[in-house]
Amino acid sequence: MKRTFLIIKRILLVVASLSVILSLSTCLYMQKATFGSVPSGKRLERIVKSSHYSDGEFQNESITPTFAEGYGFWGELRKQFFGESPITRPSFPIPSVKTDLKNLPIDSNLFVWFGHSSCYLQLNGKRFLIDPVFSNTASPLPGTVKSFPGTDIYSAQDMPEIDYLLISHDHFDHLDYPTVLAMKDKVKAVICGLGVGSHFERWGYSEEKILEKDWNESLSTADGLTIHTLPARHKSGRGLKQNRSLWLSFLIHTPKMKVYYSGDGGYDAHFAAIGKKFGPVDVAIMENGQYDKAWHYIHLLPEETLQAAKDLGAKRIVPVHNSKFALAKHTWNEPLNEISRLNEHYRIPLITPVIGEIVNLDNTGAVFKKWWNTKEQDQ
Repeated sequence: MKRTFLIIKRILLVVASLSVILSLSTCLYMQKATFGSVPSGKRLERIVKSSHYSDGEFQNESITPTFAEGYGFWGELRKQFFGESPITRPSFPIPSVKTDLKNLPIDSNLFVWFGHSSCYLQLNGKRFLIDPVFSNTASPLPGTVKSFPGTDIYSAQDMPEIDYLLISHDHFDHLDYPTVLAMKDKVKAVICGLGVGSHFERWGYSEEKILEKDWNESLSTADGLTIHTLPARHKSGRGLKQNRSLWLSFLIHTPKMKVYYSGDGGYDAHFAAIGKKFGPVDVAIMENGQYDKAWHYIHLLPEETLQAAKDLGAKRIVPVHNSKFALAKHTWNEPLNEISRLNEHYRIPLITPVIGEIVNLDNTGAVFKKWWNTKEQDQ
């Protein structure tokens, strides 16, 4: 009996020691620059004053559980490891073209998509870069969440000078440390949610470049350009504690055009409110991909993407958040297949370029091939 007790005691001691080592290793690893910094000082003071912040974290306009009714953490974890495994990665390189972005006519209203949610805009003589991820991963852990073949043909070196770098939130598939570090000397101003500026400050961006915004704020320029920072229904965080920084959607309003970017987030009344106040929207760049019915409070399902666009009064939709990373258990081309199928009812023109293709936003009649169906598909 005594011997059994000693064995159990030693086992518990080993388990406790391993737990301590693992905890210390995790803490040390999370001190790496890629994780950014938590807000402090004046940034934290402004956060605390926000009407969207309470109980130590930012809050959505509606109650937003991570999992929808009927789903839970352990069930989703079991599904992740033991559920059906659809073909989440293509068997061939994603089609793309290499465009010389540095020599595009600045007086043209243009859009270029880089896969997932990363895109470049020219509007009203200004250059915008949105949520750029030019490294081949969407995770801080080496060798995980790798990009699809063919999606990494652009880098920070290919970018021209950027007037406004727009960051919707600080998740790794939208705020990429190697990319923004490489872009530092090309970016004139960063517009991001409250708290996200702490990351940029740690990464060497000067304080005057960082423009942190709350929901329903605006930045206007002398030539008639206004950037509105608007609500989304999502989460944030690069570490263990979540929601200490704010997630945004954006509306870029020029004298001739309104372009909306949804960022990530589930369906809610904010789309109709934005449409009522600012609509109709000429182009809506909408999240459509990396979804699951279990997470639909924080990520749009394809039909919700279309309904949200309808709420906005969108004249055209660019479906993004797809075709670069596998972050959900649906086939890699399901998002574009589904939104195309469902759009037979909504009939809102879709803008679906290949990566790197120039889209002239003034050409409202442009037609796009279903490039995700141009080769033998993985079903």
